[in-house]
Amino acid sequence: MSYLTLRKDGDYLSFDESACIAAGERLRETYQSATPFPHAVIEDFLDRDLLRTIAASYPSHEDRAFFDRDQERFKYQVHPQESGSGLVKNLLAELNSQAFLGFLGTMTGIDGLIADPYFSGGGLHETLRGGHLGVHADFNIHKKMKLERRINLLIYLNEDWAPEYGGDLELWDTKMTRCERKVAPTIGRALIFNTALDSFHGHPEPLACPESRSRRSIAIYYYTAPEDGVARLAQRTTNFRRRPNTGDRADWRVALKHFLRDWTPPAIQRWRGQ
Repeated sequence: MSYLTLRKDGDYLSFDESACIAAGERLRETYQSATPFPHAVIEDFLDRDLLRTIAASYPSHEDRAFFDRDQERFKYQVHPQESGSGLVKNLLAELNSQAFLGFLGTMTGIDGLIADPYFSGGGLHETLRGGHLGVHADFNIHKKMKLERRINLLIYLNEDWAPEYGGDLELWDTKMTRCERKVAPTIGRALIFNTALDSFHGHPEPLACPESRSRRSIAIYYYTAPEDGVARLAQRTTNFRRRPNTGDRADWRVALKHFLRDWTPPAIQRWRGQ
């Protein structure tokens, strides 16, 4: 039995809004009191057979670009429109639906959540053996919609994922002194968390899965419209951080960009296209 159920309306799968709101209410206290920042780990979030079909529909890696740098390596992103699966498009549309926003808003206590029809940075994610994603805080402003990012949703798709494969998502305290929770990326498990400038997370150790396996997940992000607009917010791109006593490498290009953005007068920023 899954935590949320998709009902079949003809050939289309959809969430029931009242059921979603009730499900969010059951998790409200747990979510909002969690540390190091509000979050919830939910087992059997969606039907496993559905998720197996999604996992089997990933496109080929051939001729596909991927991230390959010190901070993130061998990571692919697939936009829903790049998928040949109608089921992928159906599911991701429902994860952006009014019903699902009702679940998120009730659980998190954040009013006025807005879905991202552009799936900026979201969609289907895949990381290959040897790949990793350094501990980081996410970009905070949707450039096209001019909204503030508030919630991350991750749904894992990895069947029979052995602990020795690695890939646990680490949640770090806001001062980057210790990892407070690890979440293994096993099929059916969802991780939902508030995202802010200090919600540090990642899976920083290289994956040790077999060459024939990869770490797969659905990633969707949600936003709100600040009353004063995003112009007053400190704009950040993905901000990678070094873990204590490790060989992690900081991204000095991003640090410099943030410094210049914070201290350069707005008129000069507009002229430089920042």
